[in-house]
Amino acid sequence: MKQLEMKKLHKDQRGLTLIELVIVIALTGIITAAITMTIFQVFNMNTRASNRMTAVSQVQHAGKLVSQDILEAQTVMAGDTAGFPLSLNWTEGGVSGDSHEVIYTLENMPSGEFKRLQREHKINSVHESTTIVAEYIDTDQTSFYPLGMLPAGGTLTFTVKATVGKESETRIYRVQPRPGS
Repeated sequence: MKQLEMKKLHKDQRGLTLIELVIVIALTGIITAAITMTIFQVFNMNTRASNRMTAVSQVQHAGKLVSQDILEAQTVMAGDTAGFPLSLNWTEGGVSGDSHEVIYTLENMPSGEFKRLQREHKINSVHESTTIVAEYIDTDQTSFYPLGMLPAGGTLTFTVKATVGKESETRIYRVQPRPGS
């Protein structure tokens, strides 16, 4: 008797038809694709935001350091190619004080596409330090003006652009060296 009941149960059971199975697989594929695209967009937006913040940070840091040094400078000499190298000189504490020289140059990055803004500092003609001020610098959009010796009472305009990925930031700094320079 039990065998009869078992056979009867199997006979009455229904499975998925081929059409139902295809619909389930298609819906699962659509849902998986939607989730994958959403995750990809979140990662892409995060990368873009990170690149943007890096570019902003680079131009802000460059502007801050260059401006501080220009404010100290008694002599400002911008080079012939977009103002590079930029040479700044001052004597700390009057005539008998330490003599400072800061030179800003653009150096190649390993990727080769952009440059690094490098700061070399000498005190009494002795090398004190060399630091990387900013990276990802776009040389076509970065410059010091006027070129050559800054006239007395003149203002130096420093334009800097950093590009990271597809995100970029440009800032213009106008700095007048201290009086008497």
